[in-house]
Amino acid sequence: MATLFTRIIEGEIPSYKVAEDSEFYAFLDINPVQPGHTLVVPRREVDYLFDLGADELGRMMAFAQGVAKQIQSVTHCRKVAVLVLGLEVNHAHIHLVPINTEGDIDLKHKLQLPAEEMEQIAASLRAARL
Repeated sequence: MATLFTRIIEGEIPSYKVAEDSEFYAFLDINPVQPGHTLVVPRREVDYLFDLGADELGRMMAFAQGVAKQIQSVTHCRKVAVLVLGLEVNHAHIHLVPINTEGDIDLKHKLQLPAEEMEQIAASLRAARL
């Protein structure tokens, strides 16, 4: 059975797409800890990030680097934090979270942004493709 993220990639479940290429897909986290919080996933279903081959993992990080630059350009954050959690969905993924202080990441406090704001953030990030 396809994972939640595969269903998002295939368009069965709507998402706020930020970027994509033939191997990877980036979209806004539906419950962000900060506006611009983005998930990067491989199109190929792999349960655990470190089960990816070294070359594929390298390409995923390079893709994530481009997305992080988009996030930083749009949100004007100091840095983009990278988190690898991966217990909620059995599909490898990286969280990219814009931060100005380490306290900006509180995984117990997630935002519930209106759909219009999510779409505006996603559109700004897509337009910032660097």
